[in-house]
Amino acid sequence: MINKLLLLVFLLAFAVNGTANADVKTLVLDGSTTVGPVAKSLATYFTKKYGIRVTVSESGSGNGAKSLINGSCTIAAMSRAMKDAEIAAARIKGVNPVAHVIALDGLAMVVHPANPVRSLSKAQISSIYHGTITNWKEVGGANARIVVIQRESNSGTQDSFKELVTGKSMQITGGAETQSSNGAVKTRVSTTPSSIGFLGLGFVDRSVKVIAVNGVLPSVKTVKNGFYSVSRPLYLYTNGQPSGPVKQFIDLPNTVEGKAIISELGFVNR
Repeated sequence: MINKLLLLVFLLAFAVNGTANADVKTLVLDGSTTVGPVAKSLATYFTKKYGIRVTVSESGSGNGAKSLINGSCTIAAMSRAMKDAEIAAARIKGVNPVAHVIALDGLAMVVHPANPVRSLSKAQISSIYHGTITNWKEVGGANARIVVIQRESNSGTQDSFKELVTGKSMQITGGAETQSSNGAVKTRVSTTPSSIGFLGLGFVDRSVKVIAVNGVLPSVKTVKNGFYSVSRPLYLYTNGQPSGPVKQFIDLPNTVEGKAIISELGFVNR
């Protein structure tokens, strides 16, 4: 009798979890400022097509993970993969994070347009961010102190940059300035002749100059074919396999309309 009761409870719980996404009236997204423009454009299209309200917040990838774990968002937008510690914390709370890659991105290294430097090796960039190269003249530029711009610690873009360029365990120079978003980095670099920073490819415009890394410039082609080495996937995370409106939203980047949105924003379709 007890075993039958336990089985009934399990089946009811499974049924509730399996259909939870189907009854969603509002989708709440939170996370990456890099994924933000894509998420907002997809949200606008989704609301017009399906009549389902979608809200998008950009508090950073780390906070997106926390929001999914705490149940305060439906979908976490992240510019990096969830960390092992985040997945462990999620499972303690009964949350099952499932990753969905929606696009690819190149981290563009940017300098002021007046900077004559056109290319740096990954090793030189790493040395700049570690503080062992401090003057542009050491890498073929003018005699000027390098102003190093980074992102905040909660940023997925910061984590990706460290993983791809400087190494996760290496400390970035204490003299680096911290900016809170791709837009803030771009503004600072565009107004500071001796600065260097990094941006998601979709945020690059003529106010900054993109430099090559190991002789390769970031572009849709070089990101997609893997020739540009400072590249990464962009993610949406759900609690379990999505269904109903959540699945419709997650599937949108794979549609013709979704791919067009991603391309128009300067990011790379898978």
